[in-house]
Amino acid sequence: MARTSSSTMRAAVLDAAGQPFRVAELPRPAAGPGQVRVRIHASGVNPLDTKIRAGQAAHAQQPLPSVLGMDLAGVVEAVGPGVTKFRCGDEVYGMAGGIGGLQGTLAEYAAVDAGLIALKPHNLGMREAAGIPLVFITACEGLVDRAKTQAGQTVLVHGGAGGVGHMAVQLAHSLGATVFATGTPEQAETIRQFGATPIDFTTTSVDDYVAQHTAGEGFDVVYDTVGGAVLDASFAAARRYGGHVVSCLGWGTHKLAPLSFRAATYSGVFTLLPMITGRGRAHHGEILEAATRLVEAGRLVPLMDARRFTLNEAASAHEAVESGKARGRIVVDIEAA
Repeated sequence: MARTSSSTMRAAVLDAAGQPFRVAELPRPAAGPGQVRVRIHASGVNPLDTKIRAGQAAHAQQPLPSVLGMDLAGVVEAVGPGVTKFRCGDEVYGMAGGIGGLQGTLAEYAAVDAGLIALKPHNLGMREAAGIPLVFITACEGLVDRAKTQAGQTVLVHGGAGGVGHMAVQLAHSLGATVFATGTPEQAETIRQFGATPIDFTTTSVDDYVAQHTAGEGFDVVYDTVGGAVLDASFAAARRYGGHVVSCLGWGTHKLAPLSFRAATYSGVFTLLPMITGRGRAHHGEILEAATRLVEAGRLVPLMDARRFTLNEAASAHEAVESGKARGRIVVDIEAA
């Protein structure tokens, strides 16, 4: 496709659920009140993006035809009225679109709410930065906002090598907690490198690892990033008298008796709420400011899949995520005209 004019941009458009992307030339958005226009360099791909594309995410509706993609990293090109936090030329990142009618990030440009973004860590490239927002915000809302994780506590992360999981492990470690994480034997070294003691869930029962690592008392905080039966296991792994379970996939029907009998508590995390409702968006920017500080201090590193995808290959990037075999975050490289 020919290079766009100064008033247009290239974007991957989804016309109907389950269909291929169509790379088209669209009007370049203007920065409205409270917004900045970002020239997007990279767009992170999350499992949720693939579910939205397939029409399987009732909780994250995006009217079609539309541009998908939630995470971005890029450069501020224009600043709308009322924005004082950012200037043209700032390198930024954030979870800023792709649901609730907000234009997604599989495009060369986006006008985004300034509250949803933060300055990009100076020691990360655009690709790495685009792999952070959704997964780190989800981890932080669980461990900090809901569970109030403290130094000296024991934290168990289910799915410690996954997107949210590897962020949660590093965040809990940075908070001074003693961290444990479930995974497969092949993931054990990755989990260990991020600061947690790996637990092989394929061979070790809940009772066994609770006994081994907590003398049978349970973990102070349990973060379930998997859902289903793993959330039930989380209830049984929580500490008696005050343990707390958090889940970002607690959408099923579960028996609370194991949790109640331990005098423990539960919280759900729904990271999309500020984008859907318009309320609390600035908190996401604040969370990403904290992520930037951790990255620049060498305490937070995104796990990246080595494969590269262009805007024209956005469907292949989705397929890589859907396969379940990605070894880290999948990102689409976007070059503006």
